[in-house]
Amino acid sequence: MKIMAMSKFNKTGRREIPELNTSSLPDLIFSILFFFMIVVTMREVTLMVQFRVPVVTELEKLEKKSLVSYIYIGKPLPVYQETMGIADCIQLNDKFAEVSDIYNYISHEREKMSESDKPHMRVSLKVDAQTKMGIVSDVKQALRKAYALNISYSATRRE
Repeated sequence: MKIMAMSKFNKTGRREIPELNTSSLPDLIFSILFFFMIVVTMREVTLMVQFRVPVVTELEKLEKKSLVSYIYIGKPLPVYQETMGIADCIQLNDKFAEVSDIYNYISHEREKMSESDKPHMRVSLKVDAQTKMGIVSDVKQALRKAYALNISYSATRRE
């Protein structure tokens, strides 16, 4: 009786590597893109003044932040102290400003808004807790002259 062995493996031929299935690659890329769009926040203003917001017991959350224009008041960062000194400064967008510049700043911010949003414009003052009230009063007077009467102060809640 003769037994014939049959080989299951082909030793003479070269094996081909199957092609990579890339059909799910666009889904993966869009998932990663969507993740970064949700997680990453864009900074609108480069801070040039140092400020620690005051701690308060009562806060009101701003509803529509697109209607808010920010004015920063505090001591210049150490990088800018050589040119600006150590006195409290006003920052509008990405530049130092004087109280006299506030009227033009508010006018420019108002121009960027739609007609229906202009009456709801709010100015948020981000003032360092150690800032003297004299400069804050001057800013408030300039805001009054610019008819920006809806003013809020940024703060954190006391725990």
